[in-house]
Amino acid sequence: MKTSSPSPHRLAVALGLALGLAAPAWAQHEGHAAEPAKVDRSAADHSSMDHSKMDHSSEDHSKMDHSSMDHSSTDHSSMDHSKMDHAGMDHAQHAAPAADGKVDHAAMGHGHASADAAPREPIPPVTPADLAAAFPAIDHHAMQHAPAVNHKVTFNRLEAWDGDHGTGQAWEGIAWIGTDTDRVWLRSEGEREGGHTESADLEVLYGRSVSPWWDVVAGVRHDFKPGDARSWAAFGVQGMAPYRFEVSATAYVGESGQVAANVEAEYTLRITNRLILQPLVEAEFSAKDEPGHGTGSGLNTVEAGLRLRYEVTRRFAPYVGVVHERSFGDTADYRRAEGERSRDTRVVAGVRLWF
Repeated sequence: MKTSSPSPHRLAVALGLALGLAAPAWAQHEGHAAEPAKVDRSAADHSSMDHSKMDHSSEDHSKMDHSSMDHSSTDHSSMDHSKMDHAGMDHAQHAAPAADGKVDHAAMGHGHASADAAPREPIPPVTPADLAAAFPAIDHHAMQHAPAVNHKVTFNRLEAWDGDHGTGQAWEGIAWIGTDTDRVWLRSEGEREGGHTESADLEVLYGRSVSPWWDVVAGVRHDFKPGDARSWAAFGVQGMAPYRFEVSATAYVGESGQVAANVEAEYTLRITNRLILQPLVEAEFSAKDEPGHGTGSGLNTVEAGLRLRYEVTRRFAPYVGVVHERSFGDTADYRRAEGERSRDTRVVAGVRLWF
């Protein structure tokens, strides 16, 4: 039987297959991994590749070695940068890759450009014309200066009542004359009932302003009623407390060493421009008993009133109100012994005026 000798081309193919099968085994035997062939991606022609049909969802990008990728051959000339929204890209917020190589896209902030991103016009500089309009020249000759010495007379209460136990009248007034810091004050109040004067007094005080809201006063007080007439040395403070409470506190030292005090507080609540509600509380104290004048030691009397007035003009305002008066301690006992009431509530009507 005659055998044909293999052709040289077939021998070369067989030898190549034998070497290809033997090379991996030899490399494993020697303990070295076979080095993959390097692909020259710069020469790769990607133009014919249809990337839209490629499934990248199963690829683990965290294990990709990007250091060996040659990006120098990427053709950026064909990219349309005009359609890229660089304003909405927040590059400062891009998070660094984690240790396992995965990028946390939740931590990457992608801001969006505001609609009001356009710069505003700067404030123009102030011109001499603006300054002249804001600070016009003042004609000092046209200004009317208030006189150095002023005066005012106010009757806070001129009222009357008609109750079950008879009719009565009461007054409370104040007047002053002087400058803004130094004034002479006149204060008086009293009460009549059943045609007889139950109480009446007059105070003459010098007042000195110690703050925009407070005056210190000192002077004398003379009591006409009740009992025998007597005089006191007086000193105290008056003015406006916080929350617009008008307060007056005065201490008195009598001729016989008696010490007394009076505290009064009132508040003006303006309901409308002309309708005004004014609550008032007044308390009197004495250091010792004086049966001849019907006063005991400690807290003598407390009077609380609520008056609603209507200002026909600023100087003239009629009002109606209710007043409750109560005496305490020995003062209440002295009044009951004289046939008077220790407490009384009455409806009053009167007028407030000043000039």
